[in-house]
Amino acid sequence: MIVLASGAHEVHEHGGGLAAALPPAVLAVVAGGYVLLAARRGREPRGWSRWRTAGFLAGVALAAAAVTGPVAAFAETDFRGHMLQHLLIGMLAPLGLVLGAPVTLLLRSLPPVHGRRLVAVLRCRAMRLVADPWIALLLSVGAMVALYCTPLYRIISTGALPHHLVHVHFLLSGCLFAWVIAGPDPAPRRPPVPLRLVVLGVAIAVHATLSQLMYAGLVVDVPVPVAQLRGAAEIMYYGGDIAELLLAFALVSTWRPVRATAARRTRAPAAASGVS
Repeated sequence: MIVLASGAHEVHEHGGGLAAALPPAVLAVVAGGYVLLAARRGREPRGWSRWRTAGFLAGVALAAAAVTGPVAAFAETDFRGHMLQHLLIGMLAPLGLVLGAPVTLLLRSLPPVHGRRLVAVLRCRAMRLVADPWIALLLSVGAMVALYCTPLYRIISTGALPHHLVHVHFLLSGCLFAWVIAGPDPAPRRPPVPLRLVVLGVAIAVHATLSQLMYAGLVVDVPVPVAQLRGAAEIMYYGGDIAELLLAFALVSTWRPVRATAARRTRAPAAASGVS
């Protein structure tokens, strides 16, 4: 389906008052809770990484910037602003939030009985399912394809509630994908790094293909002027590349090849038995 509108983009008001104030308020509470726990753990002998704290707060700041101020106002009247929101909420903010290791911080802060319950949740069947990298890819990148290639975008543009629900979905699915690919927090299963790189490569390819189709006005179902559609496609293409390269760097920077570890384990018994 090809949808290219040559007229003015219809202005969609997504609510004010409480609806506008709730997202930044929730983000402020989350940031305050993290800082409080990080400060307490920082006074312990093990301490807590300031880089983790900085990463988490950067993620919160990016998410807040997407739903308030100039970006939110831009998104109300221009599809390019909407795409900028998507980039911040669904890709850049999740990377900072996940690299902040909030689950690890929570496990170190909870009483043992509650910590065991949280671990049990992480190990449950449902978490094992969503922690599969292909499922995480479907929930994040697949949802983006559904948003722009079906009438879904038209539906969420009709009111505040569906608009905010889509934001929540992209934030959570973005965090899930970043956690599965490169998150430092414990996971129910951790696929090998080569497999995660393949999944990340598929995500990059889908983003690139969708942005090119959007630029050409093919397949997508987004009724906006041509200039806005092409500008949004460029934001998706270049901004998505930056976010995914950062995620790839976070992944490979912690990669410890298995063969090196296995070789050390093989040499240790040999040395102990006197074999040269």
